[in-house]
Amino acid sequence: VNSFEQLCINYCNETLQQQFNGFVLQREQEEYIAENILYNFVTFKDSTKCLELIEMKRTGILATLQEQSLFPKSTDESFARKLYDNCENHVCFKADFHIKAVNAFVVIHYAGPVCYSSEGFLEKNMDHLSPEATELLGSS
Repeated sequence: VNSFEQLCINYCNETLQQQFNGFVLQREQEEYIAENILYNFVTFKDSTKCLELIEMKRTGILATLQEQSLFPKSTDESFARKLYDNCENHVCFKADFHIKAVNAFVVIHYAGPVCYSSEGFLEKNMDHLSPEATELLGSS
C-alpha cells in the first residue's frame, strides 16, 4: 500500500507520460503520415481519464484532499469516505469492500493499478513551515 508521496510521484509520471505521448510520439506519427512514410502504427494509452480523476475540480482526488484539509475535524478516514462518494463511478478509481475497510483506494494509472492508504494524506497536505523558516521570515 502506497502513501501520499507515491501518489504525487505517480501523478507526475502520469502527466509526463501523457505529454511525451502527445508531443513526441503522436506528432512523429502525424509527420510520417504527412510525408507518406510507411511505418507500423503504434497505439498509445491515453492517461486523460486518470489525470482527470486526480485533477478534477471539486470532486478529484486533489480537490477532495484540499477540501478536507480545510475542515479542522477532518480525518484520513473522512477523506477516504469523501473520495468514495466523489469518485466511486470513475473508470480509474476502485475501492471494493476490503479496500474500504482499511481506508484505502486504488487508482488505475498508465502502468497499472496502485493501491493507496489514506493514512497521513491530510497531515502531509498541510503547509507547515519549519521553525527555522518561521524564524527567518520573522527576522526579515
